[in-house]
Amino acid sequence: MNLTNLLKDFIQDESGLTAVEYAIAGGLVVGGMIAAFNLLGENATNKIDCLAGAVNGASTDCTTSGTTPP
Repeated sequence: MNLTNLLKDFIQDESGLTAVEYAIAGGLVVGGMIAAFNLLGENATNKIDCLAGAVNGASTDCTTSGTTPP
C-alpha cells in the first residue's frame, strides 16, 4: 500500500465524527441547563429551600414567595 492510498483512506474515514457530534450535543445541553438555572436564579433557589424546609418539618408556604409565613 502506498502513501497516496493511505492518505485517501484516512480522509474518507468518518468513524471519529460520531464522538465529536455527541460531545457537541452534550455541550449544548449543559450550556442550556446553565442558562436556564441562571435565568431562574434566586426564585428557583428559594423554592428549593422552601421545599427542603417542608421536608424537615418547617411550617412553610411554598406556593407563593418561598419563605415562611409571618
